[in-house]
Amino acid sequence: MVPENKITQYGDFEQEYTTLENAQIVILPIPYDKTSTWIKGADKGPQAILEASYNLEFYDIETQTEVYKRGIYTAPPVTENASPEQMVAAVRTATTKYLEQGKFVVTIGGEHSVSIGAIQAFAQKFDDLTVLQIDAHTDLRPTYLGSANNHACVMARAREVANIVQVGIRSMDSSELPYVEDHRIFYAHDIVRSRGKDSQWQYEVVDQLTSNVYITIDLDGFDPAVVPSTGTPEPGGLWYDEVLDLLKLVDANVNIVGFDVVELCPNPHSKASDFLAAKLIYQLLSYKFH
Repeated sequence: MVPENKITQYGDFEQEYTTLENAQIVILPIPYDKTSTWIKGADKGPQAILEASYNLEFYDIETQTEVYKRGIYTAPPVTENASPEQMVAAVRTATTKYLEQGKFVVTIGGEHSVSIGAIQAFAQKFDDLTVLQIDAHTDLRPTYLGSANNHACVMARAREVANIVQVGIRSMDSSELPYVEDHRIFYAHDIVRSRGKDSQWQYEVVDQLTSNVYITIDLDGFDPAVVPSTGTPEPGGLWYDEVLDLLKLVDANVNIVGFDVVELCPNPHSKASDFLAAKLIYQLLSYKFH
């Protein structure tokens, strides 16, 4: 048994499935938490995800696959933290390096600002790109607290290089209203009220996507009853199964080119959120490579 603080690999796989040469998939940890504005600790999120991943079962019942046999390499973490701008540049460089090697790249945060550099790298690589955001917050501020690369500015930066579609939103500032595209934002209150009916909201999301899609998953998009361990828990969020239903539908209709999972703020007394994040990554990989 490897001590948790010594775990540096996603998944307790045989070595043949964890080398860069043999891997189709790269996990890129980014333990950054400099622009968080409430509960600190997202910099510990990547390590918590890696530790939780050792407790996964690696046969996916739904797809009847073992996606780890595609090879999953965990890259050295991006640790640049001198400024948000330098962090974004370092993430962009690292992501680009693995994309140029033909890898499917998954970044794990860290706070949501770590997604900016990854999104920029994917936008350079893929034409006709949409960034699908699952999140409680719009994150459309042009700048916040003196930086254009704050966690509150992620989707403002994304819309500069790609189309955006936003799902699960239930918190925003009025200054963001001019940047909201009404047909491409799916508010949590509308989703919640459609439960138990012939809901079509997942199909409406897919209708707004282009041929290539990058998915950015802020864990506060889930209801705090599902994921309590995040820096800005917002009531009224999404349930795990309905997010999976959306991800399956997206995978069936477009080309998912990469994704990230961010904003885990681990609680040492409760591992449920850590495990959900680790399993969410594995399930989305299982859909993608099914």
